[in-house]
Amino acid sequence: MTQDSIFIGGGGEGYGVAETLLLKYGNRHGLIAGATGTGKTITMQVMAEEFSRAGVPVFLTDIKGDVSGMAMPGTPRDSFQRRADTIGLGPLSYGAMPVTFWDLFGAFGHPVRTTVADMGPLLLSRILELTEAQEGVINIAFRLADEEGWPILDLDDLRAMLQFLSDNQREMSARYGNVTTASIGAIQRRLLVLENQGATQFFGEPALDIQDLMRLTPEGQGRVNILHAERLMTTPRLYATFMLWLLSELFEDLPEVGDPDKPKLVFFFDEAHLLFNGAPRALIEKVEQVARLIRSKGVGVYFITQNPDDVPDTILSQLGNRVQHALRAFTARDQQALRRAAQTYRPNPRFDTEVAIREVGVGEAVTSFLEAKGVPGVVERTLIRPPASAMGPCDEATRRQVIAASPMGRKYDTPVDRDSAQEMLARRADKAAREAQRHDEAAEPGRDTETAERYSRARRYQPPGSIRTTREDDDAPRKTRTTRSASRSSRSDSVVDAFTKSMARSLGTRAGSALVRGVLGGLFRGR
Repeated sequence: MTQDSIFIGGGGEGYGVAETLLLKYGNRHGLIAGATGTGKTITMQVMAEEFSRAGVPVFLTDIKGDVSGMAMPGTPRDSFQRRADTIGLGPLSYGAMPVTFWDLFGAFGHPVRTTVADMGPLLLSRILELTEAQEGVINIAFRLADEEGWPILDLDDLRAMLQFLSDNQREMSARYGNVTTASIGAIQRRLLVLENQGATQFFGEPALDIQDLMRLTPEGQGRVNILHAERLMTTPRLYATFMLWLLSELFEDLPEVGDPDKPKLVFFFDEAHLLFNGAPRALIEKVEQVARLIRSKGVGVYFITQNPDDVPDTILSQLGNRVQHALRAFTARDQQALRRAAQTYRPNPRFDTEVAIREVGVGEAVTSFLEAKGVPGVVERTLIRPPASAMGPCDEATRRQVIAASPMGRKYDTPVDRDSAQEMLARRADKAAREAQRHDEAAEPGRDTETAERYSRARRYQPPGSIRTTREDDDAPRKTRTTRSASRSSRSDSVVDAFTKSMARSLGTRAGSALVRGVLGGLFRGR
């Protein structure tokens, strides 16, 4: 028999009635909320396990390092079996999940990278906290790069573009709008701060292929992708922007599937309030747009946060499956938030929802899942089922073993550095300098002032970080990033070929037209 639902826990009188989430509504998004220490992380772990067993790949974040235990089988406990008996689950079986570890910084999992071009001007401006004028300069840099075919893959490429705008300030201002030295300088300083937070490793290639997050085991079980986020959480804006980028990539990459029998991927977004804190209204509207439309791509997004108020109402209204752990009402604001949370549920005549949200214990929650025709179910007090995998962090030996056995290592662990904007602009400047020198040598003494200035400007231009070297890796046919060197300019790949391989975004010939960008500013991939 085909599985059509996942078991979350027991509700009703004596907690003996199964509370399930229908897989065909798993892409209608959800919310896991509750105060610190009430069991949100375990609920996320249980739901991830259940989706995985049903053949649905999962992506989740490990904020405190205690989700990595999913790579190991759980330890039998009498209390777990008693709970399983109470909710009608029967004898418990323990086992490890098929885990893939990821880490933006590459220390606790396979590196996660994207290109600056894929991030797009909107998200990049958010992570840099730019003003409107500075964001305008970033948009000009992206537009120019799109039109000229200069791929912006990493932060060095972006710096080279900003340097080019600065050196050609008058022409760029006349062509695109005001480009000021002050704005460029402010962006450069913000980039330095971003580098100090460790973002250099995040921007580059090979960029993450979203399809690698949607893999199944040979037995048909969905892989559980765990992003190690302990260090990432020290830079909340980078974390929020990364997660938003990942959502936009899923939205723009995946085809429409309508209403599938089960989700193609379930995405758990822990500490979701970081996405919305201080976000401009325009960005929240785009998040709302993605959340509204991404379900038709077969992706379910589950926000995990302390209080439902952390999520804007326009997005909260789209979260059909809800698990509400206890809320603490110590202040007047807390009491108002508690009342608002209770009012969003379909009432149950057996109990007062507001009282239940305040009283449920650890491992217990107030739940409501979508029923037939997508109607919200009646709210229930639910005892959450025990997890089958280990709670808490896995040991270092297990982590290393899982990482070593993963095929993702061969694809992502070695960074590559392709021909891109920095090298192209360096060659352009070098060519201009040589032409100016030839003209200078052929000219009569007392050459005109304009020629002298052009030669001087070309000689002065040096893109940032333009000294680079390369080496061949005996085990890999591709170039390995070490340091920057002008010697790479002799690479045999043509500019068009390199652009096609590194960007793969153009929707036809360039023919003087800019590339199309998606809803959140990243390059839109045509099919």
